[in-house]
Amino acid sequence: MIFIDDGSSDSTREILTKLIDASSKNRIVSFSRNFGHQAAFSAGLQEAKGDAVVIIDGDLQDPPELIHDLIAKWKEGYQVVYAQRRSRAGESLFKLITAKAFYRILNSFTSVKIPVDTGDYRLMDRVVVDQLCLLPERSRFLRGLVPWVGYRQIGVKYDRAEREAGETKYPLGKMLNLATDGITSFSTLPLKFALYFGVFTCFVGFLAVVYALISKFFFADTTEAGWTSLLIVIVFMGGIQLITVGIVGEYIGRIYEEVKQRPLFLIKKD
Repeated sequence: MIFIDDGSSDSTREILTKLIDASSKNRIVSFSRNFGHQAAFSAGLQEAKGDAVVIIDGDLQDPPELIHDLIAKWKEGYQVVYAQRRSRAGESLFKLITAKAFYRILNSFTSVKIPVDTGDYRLMDRVVVDQLCLLPERSRFLRGLVPWVGYRQIGVKYDRAEREAGETKYPLGKMLNLATDGITSFSTLPLKFALYFGVFTCFVGFLAVVYALISKFFFADTTEAGWTSLLIVIVFMGGIQLITVGIVGEYIGRIYEEVKQRPLFLIKKD
C-alpha cells in the first residue's frame, strides 16, 4: 500500500510511520504542503508499480473489502473497474442533490461520458495507469481523464458508509473548484456560449428592428423622437459584440485544446 500524506496538519504522518517498518513493502509519500486531492492521487499512480492499481480515499467511507469485487472484474478482462455509489449514508440532502446534478450536467456539456455517482475509488490496469501518467496537463480531473483514455470499463455498485470520525476536507468551495475543473477540462461549451448568445441576440434584435421601423413609419405619433435609431444601434452593436467575443472564444478554445497536449489517440494492445 502507498499512503499519500497531502500536507496533513494532524498526526497522520507519525501514525503511519509507526505502522510501517523499514522492511515493509508499504510506504509513505509526504507532500511538503497540501497540493490537493487530484495531485495526491496522481502521485500515488506514479509511485504504484503493480499490474493493477486501486485508488481509494483514506477516510474508509469507501469500503476496502470492495477491492475483491474490483479485482474479480479485472480478471474478467476489464481494464477499469470503478466503484459506483448506490447510496450515500450520512450525506445532507443538499450534497446528494448537487452531486447527482453535477455529473448529469457535466455529461451534457462534454463528449466524454463520465460514469454518474462515482468518485475516484476505482481499479485500473497497468496500461491505463501508464497512459494517465503520460498526460502532461496540470489541472487534472481524474474522474474525467479515466473515461477519456477508454479501454474496457465497468462499474461495481456499493453502499457508501457514513463518516465515522473527523471532518471532510472537501467543503463546498473545493467541490465547486472540482466541478469547475471538470467542466473546463472537458468542454469548450462555455466559450461557445457567447457566440450562440450573440446569434440569438442578433435574431431578437432583427425582430426588434422590424418592430421599430413599423412603429416609426405607421405609428409615428406614438413613438418618441430618436427611439427607433437608438434601439437599432444598441441591439445591432450588442449582437455584433457578442458574436465577436464568441469568435475570439472559438480561437481561445483551440489554444486551450493544444496546450493540454493530450495525444490524438491511444492504441489498444490486446
